[in-house]
Amino acid sequence: MMIMIHSGKGAAAWIKGYLTPLLLFLLIFELAGCGDRAGLPAEAKRNELSLTIEPCLIALAPLNGGSLIDKEIADWQQRSREQEDRSSALERLGWAFVEKARESYDAGFYRLAEQSALCMESKGPGSAEALLLRGHALHSMHRFQEAETVARDLVKQRGIPFDLGLLGDVLMDEGKFDEAVAAYQKMVDMRPDLQSYSRAAHTRWLSGDLNGAIALMRLASNSASRSESDSSAWVYARLALYELQAGNLREADAACTAALEFRNDYAPALLARGRILLAQDKAIEAIEPLKKAAELDRLPEYQWTLADALRAAGKEEESRTIETELVQKGAVEDPRTYALFLATRGEQAEMALALATDEIKKRGDIFSHDALAWTLLNAGRTEEAHAEITKALVIGTKDARIFFHAGVIAAKLGRRDEAKRRLDQAKAIQQMLLPGEREILTHYLAAL
Repeated sequence: MMIMIHSGKGAAAWIKGYLTPLLLFLLIFELAGCGDRAGLPAEAKRNELSLTIEPCLIALAPLNGGSLIDKEIADWQQRSREQEDRSSALERLGWAFVEKARESYDAGFYRLAEQSALCMESKGPGSAEALLLRGHALHSMHRFQEAETVARDLVKQRGIPFDLGLLGDVLMDEGKFDEAVAAYQKMVDMRPDLQSYSRAAHTRWLSGDLNGAIALMRLASNSASRSESDSSAWVYARLALYELQAGNLREADAACTAALEFRNDYAPALLARGRILLAQDKAIEAIEPLKKAAELDRLPEYQWTLADALRAAGKEEESRTIETELVQKGAVEDPRTYALFLATRGEQAEMALALATDEIKKRGDIFSHDALAWTLLNAGRTEEAHAEITKALVIGTKDARIFFHAGVIAAKLGRRDEAKRRLDQAKAIQQMLLPGEREILTHYLAAL
């Protein structure tokens, strides 16, 4: 079957007890005598550290824990110490760290996966397996330019479907849409499966083809299996959002149920279920899954959604408590979403703009242009906001938040017809907006 994905257009054994990956990394950093380099840029710190500490020391430092993945990590660390040719064990160790990062929602484990890959490369330079692992870790840590270099080298050297998937993912986050589509097309041609179909579906959605996205994501879900439980859960959680946007509430909820059968604590599926309930004005019912999701994953997206649900349910004090935590950590955990949150609340305009401006230097996709546009408007720079929101609309994505922002920006500029068109587009799929955003949308539509 031919599927077109774009519709036309050494170990530190003396460390005892459990340490989080971040604390472990900082501890080794201090012991290496690098702790007085606070004035260095982040990249310089990483480079200095890589020269000071062997990656193998970091990757093989024991991390105690009682879960199955913790035991698997300990096992692969032990094998990596004992085996003469330890590249295979290090590779398995690195992917175990990736799985731990996904299970725990602790991005620090991606840093340990990166160190596993660097350890592999120190023993066998040019290893494609090490490049794939390192590229995946770099992408997950939002170090996109480094990840692109690794992915391009990997595709040139080997070019199997997973390599093309990594390259496409990085290019998509950098805003290089056409190049990403080309990489994904090669991937799906070589191996039509869950991994390639899900990427093809996302591409269709980005290009404005919701029905095509649903069809392809359903194909991806047909390949779901226990051996790929995390990917399978992601596919169903994403499908739930597509079905929600299409107005298929029963199918959306069924997709959430399927995702949670693969992982009963899967935060994205719980978030999707909460959003489905919010779309039906069932704020009280939405609180339970949203609370669980926010407890699992403390990213701003989860906290913002929960705070809005609590406020819609009349629980103002609880909402403020969640937002206080969001304000304390949002700029570090997810600068782009936090910038959007501040701009939507009409708060800290300069901080929001600074976060969005810095983000777009690293990640130039349409959502970064949208965030920059919204924060520019909040800072009173409306003409510049319009230029940025135009970039967010360029590939035809039918996203309620982008339409909503575009409509408000046009209204502020007195472009009544444009404002009405964009706000009507947002209203048509307003189930994808948070309650607070829907209130603002209703206000602007009434004013027009």
